[in-house]
Amino acid sequence: METLNGNAYSNPFPHLIVKNFYSEEELKLIWEELTFYTKPNKLLEAKDFGGVVDKTNSHALALDELYRNRKISNILTVNRKLFTSETLNIFSKIDDSCSIASNSNYDVTKIRYYHHGEYYEPHTDRAFQFLAFSYFNKEPKKFSGGELYFPKYEYKYGCENNSMIIFPGWVEHGVNEIKIENSDYYDGYGRYSITCFFGNKSK
Repeated sequence: METLNGNAYSNPFPHLIVKNFYSEEELKLIWEELTFYTKPNKLLEAKDFGGVVDKTNSHALALDELYRNRKISNILTVNRKLFTSETLNIFSKIDDSCSIASNSNYDVTKIRYYHHGEYYEPHTDRAFQFLAFSYFNKEPKKFSGGELYFPKYEYKYGCENNSMIIFPGWVEHGVNEIKIENSDYYDGYGRYSITCFFGNKSK
């Protein structure tokens, strides 16, 4: 069984950071799909994918809306790992407010790409109980900025390649502006994220 390296924190808010979350084979599948989306007319503006229009200029896709059968998508298949590994069991023990995470029965997945000049101002995702962000970038890394930041807590996370951070949806967060020189948008040298919004829903 694969062993994942995670660090649980109760302060300044409950969150879990896992490095090298995906295996090399899983990363290969993820990058196949991310590369496909990084082409003209694929990624959408906030008004077209359910983003907070006045908060971000980044581009994204809501994958569940594209794939009625999730097995067709590499990402929607591979990201089941969040629910089949021990990750959520660890997260659920950090704080009482996280205790139901391991019993989650629904989720929604978006992929997002940030290139030069793109950002996401602070906001919350209170419609969802929990958020899991996975981060990806081509190596060598060509951009600066793009950190996930939490203004109310003066806390910042550098979004290391192939890492994941999980925290409650009520925690306000934003993304610092990306800076890249000498890179075309479709070269794919920006910052990618796979966001899983998840929780418990009455059936």
